Amino acid sequence: MNKEAKLHEGGGLIDKIGASDTLDLDSTTESAWIEVIHKMDSVYADLVHYQVELEEKNLALEDAHKFIQSVQSAMTDVLIVCDVQGRIEEVNKALEVLTGKTQKELVGKPFGILFGNESQSLVAQFPDKIRSDTIVDCEVSLLDGEGVSAPLAMNCSSRFDHDGRLVGMVIIGRPVGELRRAYDELNKAHQELQQTQQQLVQSEKMASLGRLVAGVAHELNNPISFVFGNMHALKRYGQRITRYISAIDSKIPPEELMKLRQELKIDAVMKDIGSLIDGTMEGAERVSDIVQDLRRYSGAQKELPGVVDLPRVIETAVHWVSKAARIKPNVEYDLPGHFEVTTCKGQLHQILVNLVQNAVDVLEGREDAKIVVGCSQENKHALITVWDNGLGISGDPITRVFDPFFTSKPVGEGTGLGLYISYGLAADLGGELTVANHPDSGAQFTLKLPMEPVK
Repeated sequence: MNKEAKLHEGGGLIDKIGASDTLDLDSTTESAWIEVIHKMDSVYADLVHYQVELEEKNLALEDAHKFIQSVQSAMTDVLIVCDVQGRIEEVNKALEVLTGKTQKELVGKPFGILFGNESQSLVAQFPDKIRSDTIVDCEVSLLDGEGVSAPLAMNCSSRFDHDGRLVGMVIIGRPVGELRRAYDELNKAHQELQQTQQQLVQSEKMASLGRLVAGVAHELNNPISFVFGNMHALKRYGQRITRYISAIDSKIPPEELMKLRQELKIDAVMKDIGSLIDGTMEGAERVSDIVQDLRRYSGAQKELPGVVDLPRVIETAVHWVSKAARIKPNVEYDLPGHFEVTTCKGQLHQILVNLVQNAVDVLEGREDAKIVVGCSQENKHALITVWDNGLGISGDPITRVFDPFFTSKPVGEGTGLGLYISYGLAADLGGELTVANHPDSGAQFTLKLPMEPVK
């Protein structure tokens, strides 16, 4: 091969080498561009993803903002948000309505401008107080739209950012006028309820008193009849003594005077007149005692404690009830001869009447009706028991018999207040009233009273 041919061949080789290098360079550039495009696609996808997340978060933020605004607008209490210097940052609709000023007018101004002069000294302490304390139920006067002071119950607490730094305070207040109106209405309802309860209690007492009229009339009849009989005898004795004294004044002879003395039985009269007067006084006192018992039983006045002979009060209460009962139960007593306690006699009498009356009602229609009333001492307390041989009390709990308006009687035959009243009276006397089914039969009520009144 000649030299030119070799050069040509060599040139072709160079060309071949250059072409190969060019191909390699084009391939590398293309790969780089492809990689750049992939990177751009990835970045764009991330941008799209971030934009979607940002829009979702922005939407959630708007929803949260609308929710907070709706809550603030619905609040009836006023809301004031301030910075640490006490400048207003935000208020709610309730404050705008109360003061007649918009949030735009109030933002940036000291919150003290909202309050009356009488509250300025207290309001001035708020910014310092929130750094260490929380202000609760502080009454201040807020100026309304007409510049009139309106009482407000205020609570103030500190406000912190996400790093725990103090950034201001939040004040929440409620118009006291609204609270006072609600309290007045509640107090009025409570008073009406108490008055109604007292009327029901008094009605029950009078109803019980009505049932006892026949027995009380019988109790009154005996001493009154005794007094009438003695007074007729005293009237006759008085006529004899008057006749005898007139004879003495007329100065008749001693023989005739002695004969008249024997005829008028002056000696027997003088001997008997003392016992007649004592018996009359005793009968009158008995009538007075019965009337006083009636007044204590039916009256609503407060009774002072006094010394009471317990067996006598128990027997009186039983007599009142049993005399008025259509069917007289057999009553047995287990009482000491004399047992004194210091208590309110009228209230004790009412409790006993209610307990015995309850036993009589339970035993109505039973031929073997029996009531046992006992009295004993346990330490510094007196125990009075009233047991009947009825069917006892069924149901759980048994103490439900002391609930108001609870009764096992048919409709119209009982109010269900007798035992409820007795339970309350026992507590007023410093004692307690309990009930249990007797092991033999029937129910037994136990009244436990202190020997001396509870101070």
